[in-house]
Amino acid sequence: MPDLSTELLAFGFIWYIAFLFSTTCHEAAHALVAKIGGDTTAASGGQVTLNPVPHIQREPWGMVVIPLISFALSKGQSMFGWASAPYDPHWERRHPHRAALMALAGPATNYLLMFLAVIGFRLGTAMHWIGSDPATGRRDFPSVVLLVFFTLNLLLGTFNLLPAPPLDGSSVIMLFMSENRAQKYLDWLRGNNFALLGLILAWVAFRQLYPYVEGFAVKLLIPGQF
Repeated sequence: MPDLSTELLAFGFIWYIAFLFSTTCHEAAHALVAKIGGDTTAASGGQVTLNPVPHIQREPWGMVVIPLISFALSKGQSMFGWASAPYDPHWERRHPHRAALMALAGPATNYLLMFLAVIGFRLGTAMHWIGSDPATGRRDFPSVVLLVFFTLNLLLGTFNLLPAPPLDGSSVIMLFMSENRAQKYLDWLRGNNFALLGLILAWVAFRQLYPYVEGFAVKLLIPGQF
């Protein structure tokens, strides 16, 4: 982690741009798959786009204010926030499997971005286009950007796949149910206010689970880089 304030600001800028782009891609994927499945709610709101502005306008606190505050308060140790894409709950109940695919599209996009970062990092390292300063050991700018994208998207994809409301994983599990059972599950899920409890349980579970997930992913995909 950088020690100087100028380096911390630069590191924060990289993290925020990565967060903004990754979150925008996540929500745009939700909106696109929903549109393909017959729900144009998010598409009508202009969210089938990689332009972050419509997503920021929908969730300014989650996409701007909280990420920057969390990074500053943690002194560069973490950054978190959120975004959302609207959908038609009646469409969700009529087509639970389509809704599950819509939910899966967000985390899947984060994992795709993570793998693209891995490809860029490994190719750049192999071709000696990126790397570290031999004298100081400091990574150059492109390798820092790629590692941030890897770390952030692994985190976003994994956290959102936890099967706890309101996270995407709570809807993804409908792919493993019959449509009739999925509709009954939705009646139970949407008929109770589990969001706060779900987030608390997800965060507790995530803190226990994620170090193992990250360690495995790093060892498998970019060994020796952290």
